[in-house]
Amino acid sequence: MWEKVLDWFGFGPHGHDHGGHGHDRHPPHGHTHGVIDATIASTDRGIWAIKWSFVILAITAALQIAVVVVSGSVALLADTIHNIADATTAIPLWIAFVLARRTPTRIFTYGLGRVEDLAGLVIVLIILASALVAGYEAVNRLFSPQPVQFLGWLAAAGIIGFLGNEAVAVFRIRVGRQINSAALIADGYHARTDGLTSLAVVVGAIGVWLGYPLADPVIGLLITVAIFGIVWQSARSVLTRMLDGVEPGLVDEVHHAAEHVAGIEKVVDAKARWLGHKLHVDVEIAVNDALLLAAANNIATSLKTELFAHIPALDVATVRFAEPETEGGHHHVPDPFLVSGKLASGLLEIVDTPQGERMRLRLSRHAEGLRANVAIERAGGAVESLPLSPVGGDHHYLQSLVAPAEPHEFSARLQLAAGPDSEDLRFTMAEPEGHHHDEHVHG
Repeated sequence: MWEKVLDWFGFGPHGHDHGGHGHDRHPPHGHTHGVIDATIASTDRGIWAIKWSFVILAITAALQIAVVVVSGSVALLADTIHNIADATTAIPLWIAFVLARRTPTRIFTYGLGRVEDLAGLVIVLIILASALVAGYEAVNRLFSPQPVQFLGWLAAAGIIGFLGNEAVAVFRIRVGRQINSAALIADGYHARTDGLTSLAVVVGAIGVWLGYPLADPVIGLLITVAIFGIVWQSARSVLTRMLDGVEPGLVDEVHHAAEHVAGIEKVVDAKARWLGHKLHVDVEIAVNDALLLAAANNIATSLKTELFAHIPALDVATVRFAEPETEGGHHHVPDPFLVSGKLASGLLEIVDTPQGERMRLRLSRHAEGLRANVAIERAGGAVESLPLSPVGGDHHYLQSLVAPAEPHEFSARLQLAAGPDSEDLRFTMAEPEGHHHDEHVHG
């Protein structure tokens, strides 16, 4: 029995059923008035649920309004305002959804997704105004009591409010489980809790019937306090999104997705922002800087796949590669030489190290047992030979033990050998304009 009660309020084993996602970790979802979670709004079934929830609550509020007029109950007035606020959230949001579907233009290059944030702000202001009206009426009735009539109809209206919210709760929870939307399920339990507010009207009617006329305005004040709580919760959520805030666990989920991709050394930076109900993620990752472009792009593609699998609301994922850290302040090095031969592929360049300048070959592909040497052709037919050896035992990084002589403008051959195979790859290096050797000597 107790388990059924807990489940009815959303705390049981099925209260937040995800329907068996492939991953256990997901960023937290939530819904407040004025902000509908993307897992709801991004599916036709979810939008369908929003529309029918509006219809049910609108009918409930209309019936309650009729009783408010004849009974004069401020408790029912406050509850009616509460239900109207719940229903009307769908109207500006639906308009915003329609505008957000428009294609980007040269002026609005990201589209009109931000319209949803403006709609949320409008909803917050509407709920705030309704709370002020309900609060004023309740306080005024405390100091100027008026008889509450048709107590039977008043109690019936409270029960109607409860049944309307309960119908919405059952509907949202059922659809939420069908589309695996934790947010829509949570929204269903939120509606179920709202139904208890409607039952408070019944309590007020009973109090008046028992001879306590102030029970009606007191209940009205309590419901007003609940509406102000909604205003605070909604304003915080809407303003957080307007200021590019995201759920606390979302960035952690980006890092978690990166853990599933081989080749990522670390996530340097991760940013996310909402554009309406669509999420944009920007990730900067560090990879082995010896990788060729095709290999690096494969890593980026794999990361995007994982991000979309881990974050259902994701609409755009941008993956950037962090620039390799420089090992000194050397700014006049020649452009590197792209190595592409039968024995190896990679990048040959002059780099600064704590020991000084060195020739370094970063390999993305190489034959087993590769040996490398740089033969620099100097004036007068002299040849400067720089054997390249693994750095720290890493055979993907081959480096000279000494610096190449100045000037750093020369023709050379990269001599590669592996077993019986060998090849010479000719290249030239030239210092950037304005950084010639003479300037270093005399400047």
